[in-house]
Amino acid sequence: AAAMLRELRRRWRSYKYRFVPWLALNLRRQRRTLRYVPESSQDKIIADEDVFETLLKTFKALFINNFSRQADILAILPEVKCQYLELLTVERSKVKSCNQGQHVSSPEEVLFNTLGFTVSRDRSSLASAGTGVFVTKGFVPKGTVVSMYPGTVYRKHEPIFFQSLGNPFIFRCIDGVLIDGNDKGLSRSVYRSCSRRDQLGPFQMSDESWLTATPQNPLAVGQYVNNCSHEKAANVCYQEFDVPGHFPVELKQYLPNIVYSHDIERLAAILVTLRDIEEGEELFSNYYTVVS
Repeated sequence: AAAMLRELRRRWRSYKYRFVPWLALNLRRQRRTLRYVPESSQDKIIADEDVFETLLKTFKALFINNFSRQADILAILPEVKCQYLELLTVERSKVKSCNQGQHVSSPEEVLFNTLGFTVSRDRSSLASAGTGVFVTKGFVPKGTVVSMYPGTVYRKHEPIFFQSLGNPFIFRCIDGVLIDGNDKGLSRSVYRSCSRRDQLGPFQMSDESWLTATPQNPLAVGQYVNNCSHEKAANVCYQEFDVPGHFPVELKQYLPNIVYSHDIERLAAILVTLRDIEEGEELFSNYYTVVS
């Protein structure tokens, strides 16, 4: 009985920050876990253009690193193939100068070589918090995209009730849009179904690998970032990002979000650093943004 009670307490500590009645009752006492913005249009730590450029740079590096597996896509896009061949030539010249041969890097190595850091999941430094996310290598400057929040994107009226039961991984955007970042159970099945629905021939419109222990996009671990506390102040903050229509189709295979209704724009949530973060530090966020 005592063990069951401890488990219930642990689950409640994780879930309560997404439970609206709890928030309403505890708003004043929990100001440090909340981020206030005067209006939703000002909910930007960095510009959308900077987010776009970071994702583009990272995804291009992942694409080139896995170039031999992109033959079907490149056969349909000859102009794009020429551009990537030029980038690949430059990359190979760098590799040869480092005497690394034709080594294919891991996604974490690609992230480090591109942005100067790696992030990964590990046991949280918070007692009873379970899994957390750490900067495992390198240095992350203030105002950097350090992670992405993966999952299925739902509008307010769309069916998410059964997926939400016992699910601590549902992120609520300012406009009420929800992102289900659970990689297990019904949530996992819905994401995979929508992802395969949207696939166009060899073009994958989203990344399914975040559902596994080895995501091909190493940034797609944001759902495991723990909420800050009085002892652990937030060092990252959520920011919403509308993926533009001109996002390169060959790079959409690395986007860890899918929309439940395919007729709406793709939306993503990213995590941006609020200060410089050193190697070995755990990431802590604000689960809620309160719009005045």
